[in-house]
Amino acid sequence: MIKKTVSGALEAIADIKSGATIMFGGFGLSGIPENCIAALANSSINNLTCISNNAGVDGFGLGLLLEKHQIKKMMASYVGENKEFERQLLSGELEVDLIPQGTLAERIRAGGAGIPAFFTPTGYGTEIANGKEIREFDGKMYLMEAWLRADFAIVKAWKGDEAGNLVYRGTSRNFNPMMATAGKITIAEVEELVPIGTLDPNQIHTPGIYVQRIFQGQNYEKRIEQRTVRAN
Repeated sequence: MIKKTVSGALEAIADIKSGATIMFGGFGLSGIPENCIAALANSSINNLTCISNNAGVDGFGLGLLLEKHQIKKMMASYVGENKEFERQLLSGELEVDLIPQGTLAERIRAGGAGIPAFFTPTGYGTEIANGKEIREFDGKMYLMEAWLRADFAIVKAWKGDEAGNLVYRGTSRNFNPMMATAGKITIAEVEELVPIGTLDPNQIHTPGIYVQRIFQGQNYEKRIEQRTVRAN
C-alpha cells in the first residue's frame, strides 16, 4: 500500500510552489484546514490562486494569507467578513472572481467528476453571464459554466484513516468532499487519524483513492464567524 501519512502540515505542503492553484475546504470558519493554512502563511509562497467558499476573516483562515499578500486571485462566493479582503479588492491589489455559491459547488463537483462544462440558469441576465455561451432549453435561458480543478485541494475532516478515507461532521461537508475529488494532489488534515479498518465503510464520505496525503492536525480553534445569542 502507498504510504499516505505525513508528519504534519509542513511536510504536507512542502512541494507547493508559488503560483499554484489551491482549493481550500470549509464553509465559513467550519471545517477549514487550519494547520495547512498556518503553514502556508509562515512560508514564502505567493501568487496563489485560491478557490474557497469564503476568504476567512481578518487574522484567521485565509485572512492570514491575505494579510501577507500571498494570494493573487480569489475565487469565492462569500467574502463579507474580511476587511483586508475588501481593502485589497478596492485598491486593485487582489483579483477576484465572485461566483454564485451553487455554481461554485457544481463547478468543483464537475471538475472532480471529469465534466468540463454544464449549463445553469443562475446568473443569466447579469454581469456573470458576460462572455459565456448562452443556450435555451425548454424555453428557459441557461449559461455555460466550466469545471474547476486545482493543483492542490486541501481539506479538513473529523476522522481519517491511514489509507486516506475521510469522515466529515456537520457543515464541513459543504465543500470539503467535492474539493477532495478536484485536486491533482489532495491533502487532508484530520482531527483524529485512525488505523485502517477502524472506520465504518458505510460512514465514509471521501474514499481514500482521492487522497494523496493525510496527517493528524492539532490545536484547532473552531472559531465562530458570527456569534448570535438570545438577549436575556
